[in-house]
Amino acid sequence: MHKIDLHYAITPGQPGAGAHPMIRNPLLDMLHAVQAEGSISAAARRLNLSYRHVWGELKRWEQQLGGELLIWEKGQAARLSEFGDKLLWAERQAQARLAPQIANLQADLQRAFAVAFDPRAHVLTLYASHDDALGALREHAAQQAQLHFDIRFMGSVDAISALKEGRCEIAGFHTRLQPHRDSLSARVYRPLLTPGLHKIIGFAQRSQGLMVARGNPLGLAGLTDLQHREARFVNRPVGTGTRVLLDELLQHDGLTAADVPGYDRTEPSHAAAAQAIASGAADAALGIAASAHTFGLDFVPLIDEQYHLVCLKSALGQDAVQSLLKVLQQRAWQDRLSRVPGYRPAHCGTVLPLSRELPWWNFRRGVVEARSDSTVPTTA
Repeated sequence: MHKIDLHYAITPGQPGAGAHPMIRNPLLDMLHAVQAEGSISAAARRLNLSYRHVWGELKRWEQQLGGELLIWEKGQAARLSEFGDKLLWAERQAQARLAPQIANLQADLQRAFAVAFDPRAHVLTLYASHDDALGALREHAAQQAQLHFDIRFMGSVDAISALKEGRCEIAGFHTRLQPHRDSLSARVYRPLLTPGLHKIIGFAQRSQGLMVARGNPLGLAGLTDLQHREARFVNRPVGTGTRVLLDELLQHDGLTAADVPGYDRTEPSHAAAAQAIASGAADAALGIAASAHTFGLDFVPLIDEQYHLVCLKSALGQDAVQSLLKVLQQRAWQDRLSRVPGYRPAHCGTVLPLSRELPWWNFRRGVVEARSDSTVPTTA
């Protein structure tokens, strides 16, 4: 068994023009040419290559594949060996069977690369905490503004860290509305964000609560019920915004991790946690209403939170970020966001200072004072 690697080329021309789409292979192109022309020299001319190159490549392939490809007999035309004939037969069979899939793959690649050659289109790299509304935004922005998102879902902490390291233009994370300056959110996010360097782009408010089986068979109304009803809980990994939120809510209710059966069991996303409940593998998880709705679960709202988009202040002038602001400000987008269960627009497309949305910084006489275990710049 030999490994098959696939490659493609980008060439000038209109999509759909030319011969039936095929996945080309230089060796098989050479064998086709030799079979059709009867000599290496004629095959080289057909391929617009030198005789020396074609002869050298055929010899190299023979050594690499461990079989003779051509038969040379003095005074006779070059012909393919049985091995060479079988290679061409195998390719014809594969190309015939895969022709529809190859055509679809070619069309998909052409549509994707059309963005790169369209000066009106823009691409934004966004690392973000898992969020259903971002999927809807990706679809809407591509259709309405030729703005395309490269979204990587990860924990809130990792997303902001990626922004700081220059691996994305936008990061998405979430906190309680107006979190207290001594909250766990403050301790987690304050070292990662810098007033004057980062700006928040208004996006959405959403509900977080307990996702439970249809009918809420255990009658769960809050986190204290998890212990009392011995509910099997499924958590989110360390570094996610929902894990931070859960720990804040537990602290508020006077609970600890030990009071939550299943606290150490994790799933990577709201959807994965909802699936665990839908399959009967768990009884409850902290998550968003949209995921509960998708998996046919009931939802017990506990708290509203703000989902933030954050970028560098210096990025606000970029064409892609300006396009994002315009899309978020559209009434059509805000109406669509309102139809996502548990979501509502909040200052959509408005650039906001950190101190307004995350009020754990104090500004006095032009100096930033923060009750923090991190160093904060001295200008806003």
